[in-house]
Amino acid sequence: MPIIINLDVMLARRKMQSKELAEKLGITTVNLSILKTGKAKGVRFDTLEAICRILDCQPGDILEYKKE
Repeated sequence: MPIIINLDVMLARRKMQSKELAEKLGITTVNLSILKTGKAKGVRFDTLEAICRILDCQPGDILEYKKE
């Protein structure tokens, strides 16, 4: 898939664990893991907005497009 999820990078930059982010988002760690690994078919804008607010970043910091 040409969409790369850089959520692990942002979590490392913010020194935050996945479990903490999942708790703040109100989702399970399993669902967050599916998003982080790029196995999710989509992401809701309100979830993306919450991730950006919590990690103090832009959507482009998390999502990246690369040609195959």
